[in-house]
Amino acid sequence: MSLPCLAELMPRLVHPQVRDLAWVLLSPPLLSDALAPQRYPLAASRWTSRPGELADWLLSHDSQPTVLQAWLAQHSIRRLGLYYERLWQFALGQAPDVELLVANLPIRHEGHTLGELDLILHDAEGVHHLELAVKFYLGLEAGDRRRHDHWLGPGSHDRLDIKLRRLCEHQLQLPSSAHAKALLAELTCCEINSALWLGGYLFQPWQTGCEPPAGVNPLHLCGRWLRQRDWAHSAFAGGAVRWQPLPRQAWLAPAHLNDSQVWPAEDVERWIAGADGKQARLLARLEPDTNGRWVERARLFVVPDSWPR
Repeated sequence: MSLPCLAELMPRLVHPQVRDLAWVLLSPPLLSDALAPQRYPLAASRWTSRPGELADWLLSHDSQPTVLQAWLAQHSIRRLGLYYERLWQFALGQAPDVELLVANLPIRHEGHTLGELDLILHDAEGVHHLELAVKFYLGLEAGDRRRHDHWLGPGSHDRLDIKLRRLCEHQLQLPSSAHAKALLAELTCCEINSALWLGGYLFQPWQTGCEPPAGVNPLHLCGRWLRQRDWAHSAFAGGAVRWQPLPRQAWLAPAHLNDSQVWPAEDVERWIAGADGKQARLLARLEPDTNGRWVERARLFVVPDSWPR
């Protein structure tokens, strides 16, 4: 699979939502072995074999982002997972050699929703049902971190093993249910192949690091995490290092900011000190680039002292 290099393309993109779109399309999956088939949604698109066309398409939207903005404004995207899905839908709706048959198809029985199929698409390799997810998991400080149950979401409610089990045992099985088959027969008479695509970041403990979970993609995106009480005496606090708080909607693409957007160091310290002890907070370490903008070089979660609950 030949694609534009994310590191080379990102500095050329300025608009935040177009940068998120590029990140969604080009960032590596978390896992190489996900216990179920994985399929890159653009696998059979000409964009994959001719990466220059994909780069040109992204650059054109960066210069004229109104089409993407209007598309995103049609639905609520407050949840990061929904935002991730909508960006994929936008790209697949415009990708050459790909027909997006339906997105977010609910499967119901007697008034109850059994689940929802994220994407059904048709390309040169057949008809595919794809389940999409973007996740941020933190590795525990002790135990066998190769185990998926040792990787938790920043709120400590979500776990990698639970997410994979839900994807593999429920969502990917939905198309074979009688209720789904009746709906899908109206869309296509072809056999439907189910697969998943899981993007995101993995964060290791700040002092010791840890081994990654089993099946991890060697190219996965990563960062570190620490508890709020450890910030003041860590290597991250003070000094000349610039940190920038990232709101949840800015958790996808690496930060790319001008001087007026960067928080003063004292404001960052107050922001961390004023944490309510309930929510994890994501920070980006910034460095200036040759164009005078601030670009993200690393990520750090600051979690409550009680993490994991």
